[in-house]
Amino acid sequence: MPEEEAPEEAKGCERCALARQRKRVIWGEGNPQAPLFILLDNPGARETREGETFLCGTRETLQEGLAAAGVGREEFYISYLLKCRPVRAYDKEAARNACRPHLELQLGEKKPQLLLALGNVAAQGWFGDPEAEVKALRGRWHVVQGIPTAVGYHPLAVRRRPVLRRLLAEDLEMVASRLEEWRKGAGRRQQE
Repeated sequence: MPEEEAPEEAKGCERCALARQRKRVIWGEGNPQAPLFILLDNPGARETREGETFLCGTRETLQEGLAAAGVGREEFYISYLLKCRPVRAYDKEAARNACRPHLELQLGEKKPQLLLALGNVAAQGWFGDPEAEVKALRGRWHVVQGIPTAVGYHPLAVRRRPVLRRLLAEDLEMVASRLEEWRKGAGRRQQE
């Protein structure tokens, strides 16, 4: 999927300790005008040591699940709570708080119709609740900052615990159904 370049102010961000360990800022990927904004915790490995790009397991599992649910590539955009890939220990809470303005900027620009938070960390960051858990939040819609929000298991957790694959599939199907409702509503508005 095409990667969206980070704004200049984000590329030079030094709000947290991750600035000293990152190779680059990962802003997001996919369709920047997509109705679905998918939020993960942080970017994973994206390149080999030689700098050649590859599809990591998290993104592969997510893309397979979205395709199986009928969500096309043009319908989603993937981004992160943290815009830098952590490579060693860091103050997680400080990094999330420091990176929050970047996420707010993205959401303000993109104005997604739906948001899907994947994993406990993404849910905790998005809901602003350190106790938020996928197990308690998944399977229904929530409204956070005015955006209809679904929660699902992180694709990496699904790869490690295949029993979760069915639950992620259910959550992605729930999102696909809501996207279909949105598409029908958007089509009606265009005809009017």
